[in-house]
Amino acid sequence: SKAARAERGIRLCGKTAVGEVCPLGDKCTYSHDVAGYLAEKEPDLGPSCVNIDVYGKCRYGLRCRYAGAHPAAGDEKAESASQFYAHNDVGKDMQIRLRKKQIRFPRSDEFEAIWEREAKEGICDVVKGPSDEAREKRQRTRRGQIDYRGKTYLAPLTTVGNLPFRRICKGYGVDITCSEMAIAGNLLQGQQSEWALVKRHKSEAIFGVQLAGNSASVLGKAAELISSECEVDFIDLNMGCPIDMVANNGGGSALLSQPRKIGRMVRTMHYVADCDITVKIRTGVLKNENVAHKLVPQFEDWGAALVTLHGRSRQQRYTKQANWPYIGECKQAASRVPLFGGGDVMSWEEYWDHLETEKQSDGIMIGRGALVKPWVFKEIEERRVWDISATERLDMMKEFAAFGLEHWGTDSQGVSNTRRYLLEWQSFLHRYIPAGILEVLPQRMNDRPPAFVGRNDLETLMASSLARDWIKISEMILGPTPDDFTFVPKHKSNSYED
Repeated sequence: SKAARAERGIRLCGKTAVGEVCPLGDKCTYSHDVAGYLAEKEPDLGPSCVNIDVYGKCRYGLRCRYAGAHPAAGDEKAESASQFYAHNDVGKDMQIRLRKKQIRFPRSDEFEAIWEREAKEGICDVVKGPSDEAREKRQRTRRGQIDYRGKTYLAPLTTVGNLPFRRICKGYGVDITCSEMAIAGNLLQGQQSEWALVKRHKSEAIFGVQLAGNSASVLGKAAELISSECEVDFIDLNMGCPIDMVANNGGGSALLSQPRKIGRMVRTMHYVADCDITVKIRTGVLKNENVAHKLVPQFEDWGAALVTLHGRSRQQRYTKQANWPYIGECKQAASRVPLFGGGDVMSWEEYWDHLETEKQSDGIMIGRGALVKPWVFKEIEERRVWDISATERLDMMKEFAAFGLEHWGTDSQGVSNTRRYLLEWQSFLHRYIPAGILEVLPQRMNDRPPAFVGRNDLETLMASSLARDWIKISEMILGPTPDDFTFVPKHKSNSYED
């Protein structure tokens, strides 16, 4: 396509695109040929640029796919830096220093020294960690400021739990949000793509970063760095991820069979961080061998501020029904730390039934239910079903696209990223059945209804399970796709190992 040729051929220098002189001159690997670039550039995608609308200035200049909406040079009215929407951008300098191993981790080193010395002297409990010396120092840090009980919590979701989606959920009233899962080792290597995951929007009032890893030392260093360099309210240790890429490397839900290792991880993170340490777990590794009830009391001793339990094993992944009675048993095992449950909740009736009627948890983390219907948080707050129209849902997707362009950029790459993340979300959104045509309320997570005809053509299109129809919807919002564009969703949330 013309757009693809432009991306492969003339790639305009960022400095040139905004009318500045490139300091690299002929050594720059990008083009300074403005006329040639504009001759190849695809037409604008819309009459307004989100960066101009929000900040008064667009950092993409001529590369912006909405450049026609830019004011004449000198007429921009840029907002002050304090208005910028995202926190936790550690910058390239930090990432370079990490790659060169120039960053020191004094708290992690101190904890390791205490642990090793006390272990040799026989006064360190291998599971509980160092005794008085470490505990006294931990008590001097700032934590315990959040009352988690009763708050709604959007689960950390790989790929689809990005910052623009979290903003959508904040608009519907969710209380707690968390970053996508970040691999601790990748953060310490200074990988830009990994650090992009920890960014926080200013609307996220209670926000945490979720870490995954298989080494207490690596997790401790990552937690120390995030605690000191980022604005976070808590750091969550992922022990629930069932995907092979993580679990086969000894992280995620594979840790559930190694309580000694878990203990050292949580103790280390608790020692080095100034914020709360929370944990996310599953019932166990195998479907008929629950271990969570044994771990919950130990998490209290290890220093966790919140335990979140997904009511399935690693082996089950997302099939069968979540075991809420077992979550209730684990809540009884937690005497001091709040325990949140999770699994299959996508209606206000289910939410309040688990929380108030059955009293099975202190709160509920909602993941897939929020992807299918993010307005579930509004329904929970108001205790009523919202029969949202197809037009309102399209407006919601348009808002996501605007957030996406603000986050990923308004150049061709940013538009492409925004479209792909919108399509990833649509692979869940299409499963929503409008409340007004359901015979029995509420819709259940594991229901697989036959194809149906909506109340109008748009509602019918939105219910399609075909990626080509999702692409059609994306074109209503972001303009036509390149000729060679294809899409296959990443998530296979129903895989099950017999």
